[in-house]
Amino acid sequence: MLQVCCLLSDPELATSPRNPKRRVLAPSPASVAEMMRMMMQQQLFFSDIGISGCSDSDGENMYGLDGEEKWYADFNKKEEIYPQPPFVVNPFHYQEGTYEGAVANQQVCKQNLKVDMQAYKNPPLQRDAPSGVMIYTRDEVEFGEKNYLICYVTGFYPAPVNVSWTKNKEKVTQGSSINVPYINKDGTFTQISRLQFTPQQGDIYSCAVQHLALTQPETRLYEVESSGQPDPGVGPSVFCGVGLTLGLLGVAAGTFFLIKGNECS
Repeated sequence: MLQVCCLLSDPELATSPRNPKRRVLAPSPASVAEMMRMMMQQQLFFSDIGISGCSDSDGENMYGLDGEEKWYADFNKKEEIYPQPPFVVNPFHYQEGTYEGAVANQQVCKQNLKVDMQAYKNPPLQRDAPSGVMIYTRDEVEFGEKNYLICYVTGFYPAPVNVSWTKNKEKVTQGSSINVPYINKDGTFTQISRLQFTPQQGDIYSCAVQHLALTQPETRLYEVESSGQPDPGVGPSVFCGVGLTLGLLGVAAGTFFLIKGNECS
């Protein structure tokens, strides 16, 4: 919850070391009540999350807001990552040494994990296969215009998944990326992989998802349609039919009341 506080005062009456004659304007009880009302009206609710976890071979440390990553530690590249544009997330909002703190937390996490595994005698790992895998484009498709393919994977446990891309059955690595796992409300995870591509007629792309709970990769295909223009779909036809029906009903109702009015007169 974010509270926005506004202080109402006259700048000419504010105290200042350079002008000792100035004084603070004491707000009246009515203005205090008004300020409290404004503060209550300007309360904004949001959902933020911080994740720090590890396994024998992997680790994660991230911060997110309303389902979007704000910051995460890339332990392979040994650096911190800001996935959002600078006007969304200001890197200076994070204190110096945040990444180093994440590295230290990983060491503590793995030590605790080792102790827990020994205490619980290596319990079997729960495995949930992805409940949903979808592939779609970020923007409307236009031939020759750069776009992004999105492979959305959700409902799996544990994290992470591995996503690979192909174009016309040839493996593609350049231009692909994947975010860190994001935890869902039910304790499962979501990951999103992106592939930058330039649509050309007839091209077929695929994303293949690998996970501990899958015996074979789960694959989704995307074929660039024969037309670079977006398909208008059935929406306009439905709206036209509904509009025509309502128009006919309006004419019938008007005729009925006109006849009734003539009979009464």
